[in-house]
Amino acid sequence: MSDVRVGVGGWTYEPWRGGVFYPCGLPQAQELAHASRALTTIEINGTYYSTQKPASFAKWRAETPDSFVFTLKAHRFATNRRVLAEAGPSIGHFIGSGMVELGPKLGPIVWQFMPTKRFDAVDFGAFLALLPKQVGGIPLRHAVEVRHESFACAEFVELARRHGVATVFTDSDDYASFADVTGDFVYVRTMRSRTELPAGYTDAELDAIAASARAWAAGREPAAPRVAGPAPPRSARDVFVFFISAAKERNPAAAQSLIARL
Repeated sequence: MSDVRVGVGGWTYEPWRGGVFYPCGLPQAQELAHASRALTTIEINGTYYSTQKPASFAKWRAETPDSFVFTLKAHRFATNRRVLAEAGPSIGHFIGSGMVELGPKLGPIVWQFMPTKRFDAVDFGAFLALLPKQVGGIPLRHAVEVRHESFACAEFVELARRHGVATVFTDSDDYASFADVTGDFVYVRTMRSRTELPAGYTDAELDAIAASARAWAAGREPAAPRVAGPAPPRSARDVFVFFISAAKERNPAAAQSLIARL
């Protein structure tokens, strides 16, 4: 059975307090517990900027429901480099930093690349070959978020498919935006929320996102921008949808509205 999970990036954001997302007076120490019961996944962004301790991962696991899943943004030292083929030590350090403490709550890892990073098939292929399949007996799933237009080509899509790595559908006008399915799951980061809308999006827009999520989960591909041919058919796929950036104060409401539709 496929699983559709919907969430936001992080859980510590001052404009979400005071009744916007977090109830008035809710202690900051209880914000993750609240968010993880209102949403079904959260993308941890702090792992991109600094190495987290095993105790932190264990604490996050303990504060969230059994059904909850985190995704992790990989440390920037692994991706913000001229030669990706030399990222092995940084990848190993990040994977071994303690994420295993999340246990079954460990979802996909997102490897985000700078908007200036251009596609080099040989170097990028060498990087994908470095990504480990498991840590501490826990299978790992990887997604790559590429932002330069040079990646919007069939060669990159086929390379990701050969390595079984998902490509992030970054739904944005600012970065390369294509929704080719390349892995056994789909990872969407949509960046179009607007402040003037209570849920960040219109009802029609949320209905369309829900319809796309259902199609991906059923193993189909919705009408979305692609740069290569369709993926091999599957009976089902897990789907992760994150409302990120843009009018960030509206993103929890957008996520909750999508969850209600699904």
